[in-house]
Amino acid sequence: MLYNNRMEIKATVSRIRVRKDNGWSVIDFVDETNLRFVGVGVMPSAFEGEKLELKGEWTVHPNYGRRFSVSAFNSIAPDSAEATLRFLSSGLIKGVGVSTANALVAKFGENTLEIIEKEPKKLELISGIGKVKSKMIHDSYMEKIAIRDIYMGLQELGFTVNQAAKIHKLYGDSCVKMVKDNPYRLISDIENIGFKTADKIAHSAGFEFDSPFRIKAGVVHILNEARNEGNTCLPYDLLLSRAVDLLGVETAACESVIDRMTVEGDLVQKHLNGDEFVFLPGLHYKEMDCALRLNNIMSSAELLPLADIDGLISSLEAKLGIDLAPKQRNAVKGAVEEGVLVITGGPGTGKTTILRFIIEIMESMELTMELAAPTGRAAKRISDTTGREARTIHRLLEYGGFGNEEFSRDETYPIEADVIILDEMSMVDIPLFHSFLKAVAPGTRLLMVGDFDQLPPVGPGNVLKDIILSEAVPVVRLTEIYRQAGRSMIVLNSFRINKGQMPGIDKNEDDFQFIRCPDIETARNEVINLCTRLASGGETDIQVLAPMKQNPIGVYELNSCLQAALNPPSPEKAERRYGDTVFRTGDRVMQIRNNYKLVWKRLKFGVPEEEGAGVFNGDIGTVMEVNNLRQSVKILFDDERLAEYSLSELEEVELAYAISIHKSQGSEFSTVILPLVYGPPMLMNRNILYTAVTRARERVYIVGSAKCVERMVQNNYSAKRYSALLHYLRELNGMGDVYDD
Repeated sequence: MLYNNRMEIKATVSRIRVRKDNGWSVIDFVDETNLRFVGVGVMPSAFEGEKLELKGEWTVHPNYGRRFSVSAFNSIAPDSAEATLRFLSSGLIKGVGVSTANALVAKFGENTLEIIEKEPKKLELISGIGKVKSKMIHDSYMEKIAIRDIYMGLQELGFTVNQAAKIHKLYGDSCVKMVKDNPYRLISDIENIGFKTADKIAHSAGFEFDSPFRIKAGVVHILNEARNEGNTCLPYDLLLSRAVDLLGVETAACESVIDRMTVEGDLVQKHLNGDEFVFLPGLHYKEMDCALRLNNIMSSAELLPLADIDGLISSLEAKLGIDLAPKQRNAVKGAVEEGVLVITGGPGTGKTTILRFIIEIMESMELTMELAAPTGRAAKRISDTTGREARTIHRLLEYGGFGNEEFSRDETYPIEADVIILDEMSMVDIPLFHSFLKAVAPGTRLLMVGDFDQLPPVGPGNVLKDIILSEAVPVVRLTEIYRQAGRSMIVLNSFRINKGQMPGIDKNEDDFQFIRCPDIETARNEVINLCTRLASGGETDIQVLAPMKQNPIGVYELNSCLQAALNPPSPEKAERRYGDTVFRTGDRVMQIRNNYKLVWKRLKFGVPEEEGAGVFNGDIGTVMEVNNLRQSVKILFDDERLAEYSLSELEEVELAYAISIHKSQGSEFSTVILPLVYGPPMLMNRNILYTAVTRARERVYIVGSAKCVERMVQNNYSAKRYSALLHYLRELNGMGDVYDD
């Protein structure tokens, strides 16, 4: 029997082949016409012998052929004596085998299940069934239908099977009642369930429009959304207006709930820079505590042995054949003399040279050092340029040590180093910075290096900019281009962009080329052809950076096209579809959210050299193996960590032939290709263009419209980011507020 692609099928569970902890199952079914087929999907409550109504679509797997992909299902009670016998003979119910099932159905017919459920004493009429066994049969059956009813109840509320499985796993058998009592708890408890979903459930459960539960959930949702936009707080008036718009209730009702939440400790209100701001308590504490800890590090740095720093610098200049400029020399001296120092500057301003001098001098003074960066790729770059080991901040803090799910390093187990150097500080958000500062021992010196003009971190806070603008911490700003960097068009053009000047696109140079394309389709084809040509020439470190995700030359469309061009289907390459994405052996991929539990190994000559846990937002790697038998995918990240993903964990991974410019922060690629034709002003601005160009080490190709490039250079818009670290640093140092436009 042939089916349409999307449809509903009534079928009986013949055999459960595979069932994962998350409910994902591979099941043999028999439909009403005796057609046998395989169904796959999240079906945690499906049992052998049970009749189901399946919703989904037919798909064709490259290895396993035609299968029915189940998106939702409902249990159908057996509607005949024959169906009841098949169900009971499956062995699903404790105490009921084939002979007992035959005896029960012979006695009670199609009413057998109703008797088991409502009148279990009648089971004792069957020879061999006594009081104990009848209770066992009843209890076992009730347990099975309770699980079924839970999933049906959650699906009736509007949840997908996958969401229902997560809710049941978290809340247990009382989950339906808990969800109906307060659907808004799902927002913080269950990933990917937002306010709109919870609000819809609440409406169907009879919650009042102006219920304090609803308003409170809306306020928290708005602050969490603000956090996702990079803010640690919002002005009171802005929070209030957003709450009124979202909830459609009176201003006074929102004000009352916000004030009550503040009194009860669910929110924090602070008067900063002439305005009232509202925080979630966790972020408020982290910003305030970061300021205090940073201040303590500055004041507690140990005095170093007397040394002729100028003499050491001069000796190194002679040894390395490098003459430091005055600002560079001041940076080296400051790193030795100050407890905390920030060095900021764009590409070509000598940050790497300064680090080499600082490291050499610190080592000559027999000081121990740790070098770290936010991402594995950035840490590897520091290692390559300095010749010293560098780690990610997460590895430095020993995430997951001693069997826990947090950073092991803190005040009780601090980092053992005289000096800590953090690079790519523009990427560091407040939660990570707070975890790091807790692990800095008294007396340790801290050197932070980063580019003030880069995009702010993806996470909440504005750490580097707040520290620099506070004027409470010593800062060396590098503004001049030095030596060989002066011949790099990447460096020169990045400086031009940063100053609001057009990059040199009229004259193509070896390392900076502009390819004019009149429209989107031409630009997309040129990007694909260019990537194909460069890859066929042996280049491996090519990265397409797009300002947007969802347009014809955005991340998603380009990834689909580039995968087809650079890594097409092949009998030699296993693949696995997850949602709309096909993951194929050889694909370039990126982790899109932090997964602190995912286990990885570093291999040396095929043998695990190191093991750990944690893969983080922005990590880029390559699919090394798709194992359809194990239902897993192995990814080798650029810093040589090999991680194995279950199918459900693939929701955290995207193709990465093209990535957004925001996601490229902290990374450096040999060749960067920028498709720039058009886009909204908030995404097509100077800061975005500057960040994209400075991601390239050897070559930049801009593909698109000169007018678009000009508009980006002229557009100095950057979204306002609300944070308070600057305020607390100035407050601790007895300085006044800073007012900005």
